[in-house]
Amino acid sequence: MSSHTSGSLSSHLWESSDLYKNAVMQLNEAATTMRLDRNIAERLKVPKRALIVSVPIRLDDGNIKVFEGYRVQHNMTLGPGKGGIRFHPEVNLSEVAGLAMLMTFKCSLVGLPLGGAKGGIRVDPRQLSRQEAQALTRRYTTEINMIIGPDKDIPAPDVGTDGQHMAWMMDTFSQERGFAIPGVVTGKPIEIGGSLGRNESTGRGVVYCVVHAAKHLASLGKPTPKIDQTTTVAVHGFGKVGAVAAMEIYQLGTKVVAVSDYLGGIYNKNGLNIPKVTEYFNENRTLVGYPEAEPITNDDLLALPVDVLMPCAIDGVITKENVSRVKAKIISEGANGPITNEAIHDLESRGVFIIPDVLANAGGVIVSYFEWVQGLQNFFWSEAQVNEKLAEVMASAFKKVVDVQQQYNCGMKTAALIAGVDRLNKAMLLRGLFP
Repeated sequence: MSSHTSGSLSSHLWESSDLYKNAVMQLNEAATTMRLDRNIAERLKVPKRALIVSVPIRLDDGNIKVFEGYRVQHNMTLGPGKGGIRFHPEVNLSEVAGLAMLMTFKCSLVGLPLGGAKGGIRVDPRQLSRQEAQALTRRYTTEINMIIGPDKDIPAPDVGTDGQHMAWMMDTFSQERGFAIPGVVTGKPIEIGGSLGRNESTGRGVVYCVVHAAKHLASLGKPTPKIDQTTTVAVHGFGKVGAVAAMEIYQLGTKVVAVSDYLGGIYNKNGLNIPKVTEYFNENRTLVGYPEAEPITNDDLLALPVDVLMPCAIDGVITKENVSRVKAKIISEGANGPITNEAIHDLESRGVFIIPDVLANAGGVIVSYFEWVQGLQNFFWSEAQVNEKLAEVMASAFKKVVDVQQQYNCGMKTAALIAGVDRLNKAMLLRGLFP
C-alpha cells in the first residue's frame, strides 16, 4: 500500500494516462477562471490515498494467476469515498486516479455528502468464467477491505462489473465482519438491499440533461432540437449506460439513427427500433448483424450529422484527430472523459453544446447515494420516488452549471468543474490542513 499527500508525491506515478492528464488540465482551467486558492488547487491535483494490490486466484485449469488491482481515494473532505470498480484490460493506476478525481468533482457538483474514489483490476472480464470472476472479486475485496466500508468508502459497479460483482463484494466484506453490511457497496441486486432505478440511473441522467439542454438553448433563442420525432440521435456505446440512454431518448419520440458497441455499429437513417435492437443485443451480445440496419464503424458514428450525440463507451474517443468530423449540435458525455481537452475547445468554438461528464453521467452516483441512504435507514423507496428525486437533483445541478457558465462566460465543461470545485474549496478551507 502506498499513501501520499500532494507535497511528497512523484508526478510520474499518476501522469501516464491521458484521462488523468485531461482531468488535471480541466482543473487548472477551472482554477484559473475562478481564481481558486493556489493551495487548494495543488491539493486537488493528486489523490489522498492509493492502494495497489496483487490479486492471486486459481483459474479453472488449476493454475494460479496474479492480477493487479487498485483503489484510489482522491478527496474525502465532504464525506466517505464513492466510486465504481472497473474490470478492464487497460486499467492502470493513473487512469483510476483520474477517474477518482472526476468522482470528487461529480459528487461535489450534485451536492452529495460524499468524496471521490475509484477502483479497478487489470483484467479482461470476458475471458473469465463465472467462478473465476467470483474468485477475483472476492480476493480483491479482501485485499482492499481495510479502506472500504459504509462510513469509509463505498464501491459500485463500473465498466466490466455489475450487480453480481457487488453482491460478491458485499458478501465477502460481511463474512469478514461476521454480519451483513449491505451499505459497503451500492449497485447491488434489489434482493440484498439495492435500490429500484439504480441500473437505469446513469443513462436516464444523460437523457435528462439533453432535455434540459434543448430547453436552455431554446430560451436563449438559439436554433435547437425540440426533442421530438424530428430530432436525430446517435449513441456511441451500447452497454449499461448507452443502452438505457438510447431507450430513454427513443421513448421521448426521437429518431435514434445509430448505436454501436465495441465491435461496430448499426445505422438506419429512418430511425432504429430500439426495443428490437435491445432484444437482438441481449440475445447475441453484439449489435453486429442486426438485420434492419446497415453496418457502420464507431468512427463514422461519431461523425454523423445528428442533432444529439451521446458518447457512452470509454474515454478519449473524440480527439484533435477526429473532432473536425463531429457534426452534432448537442453532446451529452455519458462516459467519463470521452472528449479530450483540445477537442472540447474546438467543439465549443463551433457552438456545439457539450454537457460534461461530471454532470451528464452523475445519475449513477446520485441513485447510489439514494441506495446508501435507504440502506442506512432500512427504508426503501418506490422506483417512481427514486426517479422523481433523481430528476430533481439533475435539474438543480444543470441549472447550477448553466448559471456558472453565464457568470464566467466559459464553456460548460469548465463551468461544471467550477461549480464542483467551489463547494470543495469552501469545505477544505473550513476544515483546514492537519496537522
